[in-house]
Amino acid sequence: MRIQDSIALVTGGASGLGEATVRNIVKHGGKAAILDLNEERGKALVEELGENAIFFKVNVTSEEDVQTAIDHTIAQFGGFNTVVNCAGIGHPEKTVSRNKAHDFNNFKRVVEINLFGTFNVIRLAAEKMVTNHPNSEGERGVIINTASVAAFDGQIGQASYSASKGGVVGMTLPIARDLAKSGVRVVTIAPGLIETPLFGTLSDQAREALEAQVPFPSRLGRPSEYAHLAQTIIENVLLNGETIRLDGAIRMAPR
Repeated sequence: MRIQDSIALVTGGASGLGEATVRNIVKHGGKAAILDLNEERGKALVEELGENAIFFKVNVTSEEDVQTAIDHTIAQFGGFNTVVNCAGIGHPEKTVSRNKAHDFNNFKRVVEINLFGTFNVIRLAAEKMVTNHPNSEGERGVIINTASVAAFDGQIGQASYSASKGGVVGMTLPIARDLAKSGVRVVTIAPGLIETPLFGTLSDQAREALEAQVPFPSRLGRPSEYAHLAQTIIENVLLNGETIRLDGAIRMAPR
């Protein structure tokens, strides 16, 4: 699929990795629907990018929210052929801390948003994508999910986050197989240490310590590098059913 032909639903599209992806798709002539809870940032981004971007306030765990965004995107753009799932949260908490068990509701909330929310978007979007007219390769769409290196190298206090992202990795291949006959590809990106507003609160010393953990390049990743990989996945039809680490060869230490 050519990037300029991409009409994308991007969850978490108002900031971070999602925002970078939206910007890149629109810059290359594609269109993007931004699905996010942050109404102020989402609307500001649409105002900046113009008619090829639209915004919907969406909780990814809500069937009604996601279905409404899908229906309105089809009404405004005539359909869509790309999904990029970037919405997610983290909550660091040890299994037992100060002799107190991990709060079960905190665990469930992380898994609900990161894993259940991702699948909710996939299933509802795929229902529409399988009816798209195929391109010359027989392709009807592509779904890109966001996991994390924590799916493989979870650190202390990352039980809920690692479980949720490991679930995203684990469902990538079976969903790709489910949708293969319909010409819809499914690929997951597992980012390492990517620069987000969170890192802006760190001291120079803390930032340098994090950057030193990355073998090469020894720096934080850039959201634009995630967006570039998403573009590569969109454009390369042979990429399917795989999780790609985007991490500078980092393997996370226990803490």
